[in-house]
Amino acid sequence: MTKSDTTTLRERWRQIIFEADTPAGRTFDVCLIGCILFSVVAVMLASVKDIRTNHDTALVAAEWFFTILFTIEYAARLWTVRSPGHYARSFFGVVDLLAILPTYLSLFLPGTEYFVIVRTLRVLRVFRVLKLVEYLREARTITQAMKASSKKIQVFLLAVAILVVIFGSLMYLIEGEANGFTSIPRGVYWAVVTLSTVGYGDITPQTPLGQFLASLLMVTGYGIIAVPTGIVTAEFTRSYIHTSRRSCPNCSAEGHAEDARFCRRCGKPMPETTEPK
Repeated sequence: MTKSDTTTLRERWRQIIFEADTPAGRTFDVCLIGCILFSVVAVMLASVKDIRTNHDTALVAAEWFFTILFTIEYAARLWTVRSPGHYARSFFGVVDLLAILPTYLSLFLPGTEYFVIVRTLRVLRVFRVLKLVEYLREARTITQAMKASSKKIQVFLLAVAILVVIFGSLMYLIEGEANGFTSIPRGVYWAVVTLSTVGYGDITPQTPLGQFLASLLMVTGYGIIAVPTGIVTAEFTRSYIHTSRRSCPNCSAEGHAEDARFCRRCGKPMPETTEPK
């Protein structure tokens, strides 16, 4: 196989592994998500004492099967990207490594005295579930929407903080220590619980005026809950229109606009946009 053929093969596999807008890419993602879910279920079952005792051999076999499978996947990702170091240091690159390391570490920590340590290390394989986020098309869009709406959310939270302080102080003055409002912080705690519509019921107003204020705060709570949802939804819609799943062939970073010419992470040129088949 010539160098040109190898390069073409790497690019073809990179598109399958990292690009989700092609039939092959979608098939790869669906299969990988299925494997991730099954592996996480195996981890959960292994933590149940009775199941672990009766099916230890099957669980160990499943553990090694998924470990080898994800090791091959991790190696394929490093092979297909032009800059393996960028991917290895990225969030999901670290997650990939943490997902497979504990099982291999168990080979070098034999003996009863290390059994607890090995079992603890194997819990790290649950991190594999974080990789599901990578294969949701809207994941990066949601993240961008949250970042874009962060200042609006901060203003909203400041308004909520002022509101609970005011209501908490009023309830302290109206109800007093006799009815459980022993201090302003205690009143603020009650206001937060009431405004969030949680309503523990450990502190309740007893006077008619206090009950009236509590009713106002409860009704206000329903309206306030909808505010951050509307803010994030608006930004989500805006971000969804301007972003795509295009990934950089050099470092695998995703979320580039369709007309992006350079990678937002490593700065390398982006390939020409092609219509999904």
